[in-house]
Amino acid sequence: MTSSHVGLSVITLSGSPWDPLQLKALCSHNHHHLLLQTWSNGINKASKMALLAWEKETGIELVQINGQRRYGGPPPGWVGGPPPAGTEVYIARLPQDIYENTLIPLFERVGKLYEFRLMMTFSGLNRGFAYARYGSRQDAQSAIAAFHRFQLRQGCAIVVCWSTQKRELVVSGLGASVSQRELEATLQTVTEGIRSVTLHTSPSQKPGKLAVLKYRSHEAAALAKKALMEGNLRIGEPKMRVDWLEPQLKQKLQLCKEEPSSSCVQGGESPAVPLALTLQNVLECLNMLCWKHRLRTPLFMTKCVQVNPSGWQQFWYQVAIPGSHVPIDGFIWVSPDRQGQSEHEKAKVLAALHVLQVLGGQLK
Repeated sequence: MTSSHVGLSVITLSGSPWDPLQLKALCSHNHHHLLLQTWSNGINKASKMALLAWEKETGIELVQINGQRRYGGPPPGWVGGPPPAGTEVYIARLPQDIYENTLIPLFERVGKLYEFRLMMTFSGLNRGFAYARYGSRQDAQSAIAAFHRFQLRQGCAIVVCWSTQKRELVVSGLGASVSQRELEATLQTVTEGIRSVTLHTSPSQKPGKLAVLKYRSHEAAALAKKALMEGNLRIGEPKMRVDWLEPQLKQKLQLCKEEPSSSCVQGGESPAVPLALTLQNVLECLNMLCWKHRLRTPLFMTKCVQVNPSGWQQFWYQVAIPGSHVPIDGFIWVSPDRQGQSEHEKAKVLAALHVLQVLGGQLK
């Protein structure tokens, strides 16, 4: 609707008037967006048209969310649940102008794909890498054997290897004043699928802090890494950076935990425990809990990793429960007293208590 007021036109949208300056700003923004869209559509136009034609011909649907384009997960006609772990391969050194109409038929030569994910730029080029998840580990192994160093075109050999499925990120460069609650609240607003946040004093940038973020899946962690690297995290210092958590740093952070007090044994998230508690009593409770939920007897591994000047020993432990998906592991400190229990036995007591805590929460 248009109305005239002393030669000045005022346009109303949904009953709200827009003055000429607002309209000019809106048109300028839309014009800029249109130019940007036209520019991106013009890049690699022939390959994009070929991809669209392939989608129409095959009926395959590709969905792009947050910088990655996905096929399947599950694909049409898939029967049953998702494949087990260890069925995904990582594909790198892809030419940026190659798309799914070339890649999916190629990788389906060796087995049925459950999912294919191609990482994308804003302009519509791929970012040079992708992930292919197969229905079985054998098919994934066949893909590595067939396509590692495969020449997609003259002088362009791709890399195909096992996907590491990393799920932990490390955010370094945080200020010393950053709190756990503040960090968790901020992360919840900018990332999805976060399982835990752990703050540590930075081993290399004291008194600064770093945070370890654990996500429910590799895909969730990869999306979070991209979001955080793009500057969506409004916390910390300008020098803040986000990386995958490497095993060496993970072990260093675990070994740098505060040592326990002299009156009790503790470790990780386990509570302080009186030394008089026997391995037999704790294991009976743990075995009863496992039996109740139709799990088999736990298997323990313990290893002393360091001894401090006071004689305290730090143990790494792993508890595998047949019937449960993932082993439970961690680090604990054991006192140097002589009360009839060996250090390994006391380590097992604390490990069993930690497992009781974890299973108690998971099996409710």
